[in-house]
Amino acid sequence: MFVTLEGIDRSGKTTQAALLAQALGPETLLLREPGGTAAGERMRELLKDPALELDPGAELLLFCAARAELCVRVVGPAREAGRDIVCDRFIDSTAAYQGVARGLGLDLVEQLNAFVVGECVPDLTVLLRIAPDEALERGQQRLAAGGEDGADRFESEGAELQRAVAAAYDELAERHSERIVVIDAHGAPEAVHARVLEAVRAR
Repeated sequence: MFVTLEGIDRSGKTTQAALLAQALGPETLLLREPGGTAAGERMRELLKDPALELDPGAELLLFCAARAELCVRVVGPAREAGRDIVCDRFIDSTAAYQGVARGLGLDLVEQLNAFVVGECVPDLTVLLRIAPDEALERGQQRLAAGGEDGADRFESEGAELQRAVAAAYDELAERHSERIVVIDAHGAPEAVHARVLEAVRAR
């Protein structure tokens, strides 16, 4: 089974992806996007760099290039081998951020995604829904507790971008209701994990 986790920044995707992969067993492949390959990790550095300005079109194509590498070299072979796969972000992130929030067009981005991933379409996408203001507060609490801010280029754009992305995810959930399941991301990580696992087991 190929499961992707989506949501705005600081919605808990990375934590929930790791918990889900652990719950599915030691043979489960845990991935992140962009990344997962040597080329993908280099592109991730460019895309996340807060000191770098990128045209939205260039941003979109970098994400697609990293995803093409991941699908050909990792996801495709893992699916053929019958392994479960959990990925922190995938096609819907690009649709939400670049397609809607950056104004490049949802249909254009989804057409590019379809070309890039081929048959590597997720069996299930878990959308972690949380209010953008609460997600921002999570980051502030982490910083106040002595943790590193670690804000990347997208997180540093603030709540306005996250509100646009949250609205885009809601649109995607309606458009792809057969694949995307919305999960309440409020509460302790263990409680959210229980909801995620219930959604996965239902499939």
